[in-house]
Amino acid sequence: MASKPKLSTSQIVHPDKDPVLNEENPFDSMMSRFDRAAELLNLEPGIYKILRNPEKQITVSCPILMDNGEVEVFTGHRVLYNTSRGPGKGGIRFDIHVTLEEVTALAAWMTWKSAVVNIPFGGAKGGVVCDPLKMSMGELERLTRRYTVGIIQTLGPDSDVPAPDVNTNERVMAWVMDTYSMHVGHTVTAVVTGKPVEMGGSLGRREATGRGCTIVTTDALEHLGMHVSKSTIAVQGFGNVGSTAAKLLDEAGAKIVGIGDRDAAFHNAKGINVKQAIEYVKQHKSLKGFKGGDEISGADLLTLDVDVLLPAALENVITTKNAHGIRAKVVCEGANGPTSAAADSILDEKGIFVIPDILANAGGVTVSYFEWVQDRGGYFWDEKTVNERLIEIMRRSFADVLALSKSHKVNMRTAAYMLSMSRVASVHRLRGIYS
Repeated sequence: MASKPKLSTSQIVHPDKDPVLNEENPFDSMMSRFDRAAELLNLEPGIYKILRNPEKQITVSCPILMDNGEVEVFTGHRVLYNTSRGPGKGGIRFDIHVTLEEVTALAAWMTWKSAVVNIPFGGAKGGVVCDPLKMSMGELERLTRRYTVGIIQTLGPDSDVPAPDVNTNERVMAWVMDTYSMHVGHTVTAVVTGKPVEMGGSLGRREATGRGCTIVTTDALEHLGMHVSKSTIAVQGFGNVGSTAAKLLDEAGAKIVGIGDRDAAFHNAKGINVKQAIEYVKQHKSLKGFKGGDEISGADLLTLDVDVLLPAALENVITTKNAHGIRAKVVCEGANGPTSAAADSILDEKGIFVIPDILANAGGVTVSYFEWVQDRGGYFWDEKTVNERLIEIMRRSFADVLALSKSHKVNMRTAAYMLSMSRVASVHRLRGIYS
């Protein structure tokens, strides 16, 4: 890269030197890492300013008629962070804790995630402030459709392509696709991914994020001179991502000694029967009451003495409060933002090999890309082909990040940000600025 003017020191935050203003703020954490990578890349100030600001932030009111006949108004957000490399790509979550700041941080993460695996998407994210567990199926459908109409000007296969996220699923994506299709007057399968297979969804999509975690975990262990078949693993979060990764790692010969969700956590030094745990959750909706190990606290699950810790729940589960107690040799971030920026340097000092979220859980967006390609081409692949192509992209991306980590003598997270940001910045330089 040609030499460019460096950012002033006032523009840079060093997550390994300076305290993050608010450790619990996901946008602060993401941006402190962004600033570190920007300095190492010697990004010119103009490109820095472009990449540090979201392209579009939309907030909509969603009034719907509840089952009891009363009207409730919900707030929804959609953020397109950067679409220079292609359509915005990112999930829609339904959660009582959704904020515009969180959605913006997640949209930025999606920008870097798409770039780190080098697929032609930008980054987007959406969310509605609601408690879906207290809503009927009819109320959720009406909310989904009203939210879709609220953001419909941004949606489209060439502009913004949503997917499932926290508390949303294939059914919700079917409602989004149907609402959009009714408004444009014809069926548009490529407007969302994560749909039912019968509606143009891709085989292998549901398992893709957990499978991607398994692929990069295996590569990381091999890089460290270890083997997955002789490793011990703890999985925090036992939803789709965590349970899939646990199942696949178990099938690869690893010993899953700890699992947990928001209701309960368990440890079994001899190994947990993962298939039984998955069946238990299917029947009981959580791990609470599971008899396959000794019940422990969620905090103790994170600090088990294991080879691999796989946090696959929500943000900020590893912070300065507990990072010193992490004993795993490898942390594979199945969730978005499970480690705060302030905790990064602590894990570095302990010599823990972290596979950052924008790489570790990129299997989901990769197979979403496959689904989008299949929808647009009208030709669908078998699951073997999907998985083979996922393995190829995840292994190549891990190798690219590892090579950059070695050449610049930085950790994997910084290397992943450097790689993804350099790809986005390069496109901005080539496209120029329209004015």
